Amino acid sequence: MKKFLLVLVSVIVLAIVAVITYVTTALPNVGEPENITIDVTPQMLERGKYLVETVSGCIDCHSVRDYTKWAGPIKEETRGGGGEKWTEEMGLPGNVISRNITPFAIGDWTDGELFRAITSGVSKDGSALFPIMPYHSFGKADKEDIYSIIAYLRTIEPNKSVPQKTELNFPMSLIVNLIPQKAEFGKKPSESNKVEHGKYIATLAACADCHTPMEKGEYIEGMEFAGGMEFPYPNGDINRSANLTPDKKTGIGNFSEEQFVSKFKSYADSNYVIRNLDAGEVNTMMPWLVYRNMKEDDLKAIYSYLMTLKPVKNEIKLFEKKKES
Repeated sequence: MKKFLLVLVSVIVLAIVAVITYVTTALPNVGEPENITIDVTPQMLERGKYLVETVSGCIDCHSVRDYTKWAGPIKEETRGGGGEKWTEEMGLPGNVISRNITPFAIGDWTDGELFRAITSGVSKDGSALFPIMPYHSFGKADKEDIYSIIAYLRTIEPNKSVPQKTELNFPMSLIVNLIPQKAEFGKKPSESNKVEHGKYIATLAACADCHTPMEKGEYIEGMEFAGGMEFPYPNGDINRSANLTPDKKTGIGNFSEEQFVSKFKSYADSNYVIRNLDAGEVNTMMPWLVYRNMKEDDLKAIYSYLMTLKPVKNEIKLFEKKKES
């Protein structure tokens, strides 16, 4: 009996070692980078700038945000150089740190390597990117838009910052290798198709990534865009994402198109001043100061798309102060 148990334990250990070896050496497996060279045009750079700076918020995540001010504007000296941290205190399985995406860091990346990273979540060295980078959303975009993003990134001011590396706790350090997947690209719809255009822009902006609640690392089915994802701050304060479904009591069902657009554009008003937080005020993760620069037609299209969603009743307490012990 003892011999049998010893053999059984040995088999189990070997199986575990084999699985760990496979996950760490053979995965992620989304294929080799494409052999592509992007032919840059002025129109492509203009589109890329709009997507990187505004719609997809690449610069916002790949800079350090100043949360002593409302909506966390970026610290200009960190622009594009990475270093923004999402930590265990914020509910992450480790410390996730954004990378430098300026030419200083990506100058030796091929267009194909950047394309794979943005759309499939695999870095130049073959390692998996943590999905706080919304590559699952970007992998649904039109290839031409991703080409535009890459083209523009190569033109921004180099930042010589070398951020710390992301460190994930076990078992997420293994699980992360299972997450990248091959992209399933779409086509940019005509702007005349307001709903489909809105859906496309909302995907490029990864709206659902923050406005869909999660449980055990998975989005809760049936709660798409219903809000409630928590963003804890190291000091114990909590910010939660809003319900964007057209529920009339807890969502945006009573918003007019004009009210929806005005909410964003109020931050672009010439009289608006980026302000310090009031005493005791909870900040917001929502990058209003990025999205305020979106084209009004794009915001109207997003509104049209959101109004086609299934209304979900989900009352959200957007801001919550740390409870005193």
